[in-house]
Amino acid sequence: MNRILGIAKRECRIIFHSPMYILCLFVLPILVILLYTSMMDEGIPQELPLGIVDLDNTSTTRSMARRLDAFQGCKVVGQYQNMNEARNAVQRGEIYGFLLIPEGTTRDLLASRQPKVTYYYSMASVSAGSFVFRDLKTISLLGSAAVGQATLSAKGATANQIKTFLQPIALDIHPINNPWVNYNYYLSPWLVTGGILTFVFLLSAYSLGQEIKNNRSKDLVEMSGDNMVVLITGKYLPYTIINMLVFLGFFVYLFCFKGFPHQGWFNAIVLAFLTVLASEGFGIFAFGLVPSLRLSMSICSLWAVLSFSMCGAALPAFAMDAPLISLAQLFPLRHFELIYQVSVFNGYPLYYVISNVVALLCFALLPFFLLRRIRMALMTWDYMD
Repeated sequence: MNRILGIAKRECRIIFHSPMYILCLFVLPILVILLYTSMMDEGIPQELPLGIVDLDNTSTTRSMARRLDAFQGCKVVGQYQNMNEARNAVQRGEIYGFLLIPEGTTRDLLASRQPKVTYYYSMASVSAGSFVFRDLKTISLLGSAAVGQATLSAKGATANQIKTFLQPIALDIHPINNPWVNYNYYLSPWLVTGGILTFVFLLSAYSLGQEIKNNRSKDLVEMSGDNMVVLITGKYLPYTIINMLVFLGFFVYLFCFKGFPHQGWFNAIVLAFLTVLASEGFGIFAFGLVPSLRLSMSICSLWAVLSFSMCGAALPAFAMDAPLISLAQLFPLRHFELIYQVSVFNGYPLYYVISNVVALLCFALLPFFLLRRIRMALMTWDYMD
């Protein structure tokens, strides 16, 4: 225990005398937390710019444009004379889409001839394109519904009859645990965690590589009494405590200040502890696999970047190809996402995700399979650029 505490004190002096460690342990994680949670603070995108090409220019079509502008997610920012002008505006990035109302639309509606209203939208941004498509489709359906309502009303139909005719089946939707359909509640936890894990991966490999680079590695082994378990435990004890404090501060910020829904603190604390240990374990394992500062950090960078795609939050893992489904299990962020959704967000006990808990523990134990190789690198390897 004395050796562990001695190595931990030595590591604290290194951390607090190096701007790189302070930047990656404190400053950048806080910036990532504030950036992602504030970027989607409104929950869903609002007032996405749209255009209108109204070649009919009647009271009915102008009413459609006003209804579209009244939607929370969209804002009509321009009226264009023809389709080419609107298309050029989309290509310049001024609008995300536009509604094309052809000439004679109102006349065909009143005559029940089913006119064609066309809408164009850009999918360069998937989220923005999806929201724009939803609102453009809704407004096109509302246009025909308004004419149908006026026609049925003129024929003497009651309000209930009109409602039943226009919407035979009414949908009663209850989104569980996120009735606001708030994208911030769903996306920010794993995006911020992915950013924090990137720094944990890199620093875990960097700290060992710096020992070789600065010719301190033999002294470190001597301090541990040539016991690699003592060396790893003492060296990464300060990092574990700091990273745990960052994670707990992140959860306090989410749950207490931002009002994110959660079902209890115990599961969140356990998840933070497991995630920190798993991430540090992977970084140490990467250095043991390739005992080179540059190459081990490259592996950690690659794994951190791929985590955002492979964790299954943006694209569900079951929708991936079979080899990718298996590969997704090799990323700690994947298991964090599942445990967070099931246990923290939905409140199910941890035994529902016991396989993911075991997976994080396995990541934490990975360095113990390469202790001999890490010792050999610390004792015999020379630093090379």
